[in-house]
Amino acid sequence: MFSSVPRVRTTKCICVVTAAFVAALGFAGVDSVGRHANASATGPSPSFTGAPLINECPDCPRENNCTSCHSGAQPNTAQGSITISGLPANYLPDQQIQLTVTTSDPNAVIYGFQMVAVNRNGENAGTLSVPPANPQPLQVVTGFVNGNERKYVEHTLNGVTPTQFGSKSWTFTWTAPSERIGKIGFYAAGNGADSNGASSGDNIYLSSKASLSGTAIANFDADTRSDISVYRPSNGTWYALTTSPPSYVVTQFGEPGDKPAPGDYDGDGKTDQAVFRPSNGTWYIKKSTGSFTVTPFGAAGDIPVPGDYDGDARNDLAVWRPSNQNWYVLGSTGVYRIRSFGIAGDKPAQGDYDADGKTDIAIFRASTGTWYILTSKVPNFLVYSFGVNGDVPVQADYDGDGKTDLSVFRPSNSTWYRQTATEGFRFYAFGQAGDRPAPADFDGDGKTDIAVFRNGTWYIHGTLGPTYTVTSFGVPGDIPVSSGYIAE
Repeated sequence: MFSSVPRVRTTKCICVVTAAFVAALGFAGVDSVGRHANASATGPSPSFTGAPLINECPDCPRENNCTSCHSGAQPNTAQGSITISGLPANYLPDQQIQLTVTTSDPNAVIYGFQMVAVNRNGENAGTLSVPPANPQPLQVVTGFVNGNERKYVEHTLNGVTPTQFGSKSWTFTWTAPSERIGKIGFYAAGNGADSNGASSGDNIYLSSKASLSGTAIANFDADTRSDISVYRPSNGTWYALTTSPPSYVVTQFGEPGDKPAPGDYDGDGKTDQAVFRPSNGTWYIKKSTGSFTVTPFGAAGDIPVPGDYDGDARNDLAVWRPSNQNWYVLGSTGVYRIRSFGIAGDKPAQGDYDADGKTDIAIFRASTGTWYILTSKVPNFLVYSFGVNGDVPVQADYDGDGKTDLSVFRPSNSTWYRQTATEGFRFYAFGQAGDRPAPADFDGDGKTDIAVFRNGTWYIHGTLGPTYTVTSFGVPGDIPVSSGYIAE
């Protein structure tokens, strides 16, 4: 399928181990496509991180890595490693994030690295910048891979000396794009070199991480994947199958009659157990960071509408009141606001429809199959006809572009209908009468997967793989945690 992808043309990478030697004597060679490549002491040539040509296709061809000119062990077979730290589970538009890359090898003398950030299409994502220093241990260089420009941050000759015995760390800033663009992959290659004046004896390490734009809901371990999980209203207990590490988690938090209101209320990338108690209009939140909060906010009959309305990467307390159609939002920054939006019979359908990192107020009018959305990036009132009477709104980011998509589940024929910016109109028959829709990003590719919960069994149609799974987890009457973000 991918045989037509153009071959990546790269110049020969510069060997860290010979940097000082090259600086004194110079070097000229010929690369794999017959062009002369002049090595220098300023760091490796671009495009040697091993990143895939297309980020959303991990099995596609990849750019080269430093074994192209270092003849030590194969990547990740020696005793060291390369790590990327400081990356949040979810990024916000224009967010400045300090990242640290560390290459470790107990047998190395000097160290090097190169890192790139790319979007789902393999294009450069965000901006890399290095802090001022004299001498400067870091630099940003430009390369072209598969026709796409990519920016790489890497060491210089002044940045190869170990920070401490056995390792070297480099710290720099990555600034996120001005709007959410879906999953962003970070790929790094590191070199633990023996400084023997030749390209032999060097150990190469490869690593990758990702930051998402909110697709991994119901995620109790912050690993970029949603977890199969349920809330049992009969006894107020949460059950989850986490994946990093694989574990079965049981948390008693709630009581009969509570409504689950899951979300990341402390900004650590993990979903917190939270319930809204209609009987007294109070929120009870057990945060993954260890704190426990009780906040009166709401009234009997209110519907919890979890979301990040102020754009600080933390869920806010929010309810929609069907009796007067008011939205009440208590932001985590302390800002309280009320907005009248909707009519009796509407269903709340909040989401980030404009990719600005803030949850937008929205409703789905089931009687007419119409969506009404108040976007926050450029204050705007949007109206879309999409759906029919009886449909259930299942809004989420199904194409991985960072924007919430219009989508409905039709119980009458068990079909999912959606309209996305990159894929247009699509529909899928998936489920049966009585199923509860529970979409989430179960495979961690930055795209929401179609899923239903049926009397204790999960049926998931993934976008990455495996494409179709069946998992028994829960009992009849349980509420899938991922459905806590949508209103039936």
